[in-house]
Amino acid sequence: MRLRPLIAIALSLLLAACAHAPPRNPMARWVPSPNQNARQAMLIVLHYTEQQSVQQSLHTLRTANSGGRVSSHYLIGDDGALYQLVADERRAWHAGAGRWGTISDVNSASIGIEIDNDGQEPFTPEQIATLLRLLEDLCTRLDIPRTHVIGHADMAPTRKIDPGSLFPWQQLAQAGFGRWPKPDRGAAPPDFDAIAALRLLGYAMDDPAATIRAFHLHYRGIDTTTLDAEDASILQSLTATE
Repeated sequence: MRLRPLIAIALSLLLAACAHAPPRNPMARWVPSPNQNARQAMLIVLHYTEQQSVQQSLHTLRTANSGGRVSSHYLIGDDGALYQLVADERRAWHAGAGRWGTISDVNSASIGIEIDNDGQEPFTPEQIATLLRLLEDLCTRLDIPRTHVIGHADMAPTRKIDPGSLFPWQQLAQAGFGRWPKPDRGAAPPDFDAIAALRLLGYAMDDPAATIRAFHLHYRGIDTTTLDAEDASILQSLTATE
């Protein structure tokens, strides 16, 4: 009689192991090679939801919005509550068309984090505290470089402005995530090439005005489309160690 519980436990363990086994093509003989690894995220993209509640966003991220089906890996509520909708190793549909540096399929190379915010309000301290804990976890566990934290607008400047001018990028940089210019930076030299510096950071230059706007939203909290001496100073500081 004692064998039955042992058999049941053994079957449960076997089923659990099968559930976590990699999918195999039944047409082929399985001859596994060790020369492989999981598809690796190398970028974290931050968004605001532009909706009125976390409940509304949870619904949207599991169904669709006006542009079709969307998702993200994580959603952070006003109160700092953290929700995961897609496993880290899976491809969420959060970024859409755009690119960052040499990454042209951002969805396949990134973790998407939505933050409950309508685009017109400050982000709450609870949200930022949760975001910082999540960034620490993701960068450590998935080996994502801490400078590789960008906004949706940065990789899709012709389509998006989120997480917007109110997002506290400097606070994130002070905690070690993303980039921020040095406070004691000086003026850039007269021959400094600001456009080349934007490209070096990762920005696409298909539409320079849109890209400058995204850069301004991120680093100056303004919504303008022309470069000036302050931009050159900021860009020189950001790219000095590249």
